[in-house]
Amino acid sequence: MIDLQNTGAGLEGYSLLAAQLESLLADEKDFIANAAQFSAFLYSQIDDLNWAGFYLNRDEELVLGPFQGQIACVRIPFGRGVCGAAAQSRQTQRVEDVHEFPGHIACDSASNSELVVPLVKEGRLIGVLDLDSPKVGRFSEQDQAGIEQLAAIFLKSTDC
Repeated sequence: MIDLQNTGAGLEGYSLLAAQLESLLADEKDFIANAAQFSAFLYSQIDDLNWAGFYLNRDEELVLGPFQGQIACVRIPFGRGVCGAAAQSRQTQRVEDVHEFPGHIACDSASNSELVVPLVKEGRLIGVLDLDSPKVGRFSEQDQAGIEQLAAIFLKSTDC
């Protein structure tokens, strides 16, 4: 596991993760297989996460996809909660304290901060990549940039 917050690794740490992810996904194009591998990779390699996974766009509603962590909400309407806000706006949502986010959906009461990256390929919203942490303020701007880079690698490596 790479401690991206406390080692000073920052973007260098994410560069290492990017190289590892490219290698992990190099010989597979299947969306479900790669999404499962990617969620397990994030969950095992990034510190202070209690959930890492996907919600998939199904007719303007997010439906639970491959993930690692506690059981989760199965369906999230666009515009509702952090994931729904990311899906609707197609902009990354980085929330320091989810309990202060209007309309937050508490799938796991242990989650205190969240980073959600919309997955857009060829103009289509595929879904969102969702990371939750029990630590308030867990995700920095550097984390956001690094996770967005990893999400881009996933999208490039995957048929969807």
